[in-house]
Amino acid sequence: MKKLFIAMLLLPMMVMAQTFEKGILTMSTITVKQGHRVQFEDGVKKWKACMLENGSKENWDIWSRVQGEGTVYGLTGMMANWAEMDKEDEAGKSCASIVTNFIMPHIEKTSRAMATTVPDWSKKTMAADTKLVWASYFRVKNGMLFSEVVKDVSATLASKEGNARGQWYRLMGGSEHEADYMVVDSYNGYAALDVEIPGAFEVYESVHGKKKTEVQREKWRNAVDVGWSYIWEHKPELSN
Repeated sequence: MKKLFIAMLLLPMMVMAQTFEKGILTMSTITVKQGHRVQFEDGVKKWKACMLENGSKENWDIWSRVQGEGTVYGLTGMMANWAEMDKEDEAGKSCASIVTNFIMPHIEKTSRAMATTVPDWSKKTMAADTKLVWASYFRVKNGMLFSEVVKDVSATLASKEGNARGQWYRLMGGSEHEADYMVVDSYNGYAALDVEIPGAFEVYESVHGKKKTEVQREKWRNAVDVGWSYIWEHKPELSN
């Protein structure tokens, strides 16, 4: 996966597995120049075709961010372990000129991040027909307290509903302004967002009562510095 990101972003993303297991998520956020969306996507299609023609075994997903400023895409992929960073990518080398000539001219800026999965907090299975993800990001001021609350609430959701909600990731490194954790909820279309479900603390209160729920809510407030979220729409024609 390392060579994929070199080919895609460093010349001058999330495989939807059926079971959510231990691994490393690689993510790049790509801001496209105003008015260059079509040219950027055409360039990525050329690059994808070249990668496949050259026998690439890489898997990646590309997403379009629904809200927020500018035209933003996300490129994600999964690695089982760090050793995958050492693998050579001959297909990526062969297609490097396409990145240089047909993709990079349409990019305003990029940022990169990596995160480890947290299966113990997460929904065990991932939908194969995902068309949207709702990603919520948290910057925390007390990681131990944050872990305690998420672990307890996730376990309660699993006992009540048969499974936890969403897939959790712990981000590795980055600046002090970036998220420390991320949770992703998957949907098979926009209509699924209209389905109303009780909030996590609402379910927690139905199991443990109001008093204990208020204790956990207060811990949550003391643990989280700030949180935000985006919807990302999957782009299957750009993904592999």
